Amino acid sequence: MAARRPASRTASAIPQLSWRSPQPAPIVLVSGPEEVCAERAIAGVRDYLRAEDESLEVNDVRADDYASGTLLAVTSPSLFGEPRLVRVSGVEKCSDVFLAEALAYLDAPQDGATVILRHTGASVRGKKLLDAIRAGSGGGVEIACTAVKRDSDRFDFAAGEFQAAQKRIAPPALRALVSAFADDLTELAAACQQLISDVPGDISVETVERYYGGRVETSAFTVADTAIAGRYGDALVALRHALASGADPVPLVAAIASKLRTMARVAGSREPAAALAARLGMKDWQVDRARRDLSGWNEGSLSIAIQAAARADAEVKGASRDPVFAVERLVTVIATRAPFGG
Repeated sequence: MAARRPASRTASAIPQLSWRSPQPAPIVLVSGPEEVCAERAIAGVRDYLRAEDESLEVNDVRADDYASGTLLAVTSPSLFGEPRLVRVSGVEKCSDVFLAEALAYLDAPQDGATVILRHTGASVRGKKLLDAIRAGSGGGVEIACTAVKRDSDRFDFAAGEFQAAQKRIAPPALRALVSAFADDLTELAAACQQLISDVPGDISVETVERYYGGRVETSAFTVADTAIAGRYGDALVALRHALASGADPVPLVAAIASKLRTMARVAGSREPAAALAARLGMKDWQVDRARRDLSGWNEGSLSIAIQAAARADAEVKGASRDPVFAVERLVTVIATRAPFGG
């Protein structure tokens, strides 16, 4: 049997809102796979409504375990006419009964009721309902929570956390934090909120290392950053910490090679960062970072470093009996701008 495709997106006629600034509507469709963003969006709608009226009545409904008549019951006005918020989860697994009643509800939404429909996009189930909402039935809005997968997306996510809190964080500190929690957006979000809550002033690299030092020190990008900056001693310390913590030489070399390639793409261009980023398919901050990384480098030393990274990549993948020595030599070549022959 063929695997089911994720629900496809159709052209939307309803307002598209950011999960960082959600607002209520008779129907709020929270779509997409990123749960951290979806949870924030749903909580944001609740907080918005509660700020308007503390008597807000909140009910949770499961679309995959649905009893007939529930939606109408929880959205209907009470004796005292309190506003109602209904949070419906599992729309991507909804029952036929829920689907039929939800479609009927779009034709006559209840006054004073806000219905949040959470659909992860994991299946085509409920697509008819999504299409109806996106076509404008029910007077809805959509909050898309797309997957945060790329390094640049995680960087933007973390930067947005601090911007929303009006908290300043030094760019190197932000990079260190993102690289330390590269595998788990939930943990990255929690780390950002902890720093925002705990640290009274601006957040520096030293602050991040004090809170998450173990994780930061084992980051491949910390090794790459210090080596490329020419901080030989710091680079070796970071490398040894990484290796002692169980880091594999292969991603360590890959991180260094990735940064060198980015530097090479940016080198020599005087285009504005935004224009160059658009042409190369990069983010503005990546161009700015690469230009800062290029300080102290020239065409010859960059060429030597790229050749050394290619050699190290082959060695850590089996061409050498000592992959640890291979990555140590690469760090030495880069941090000291030394020839790599021999």
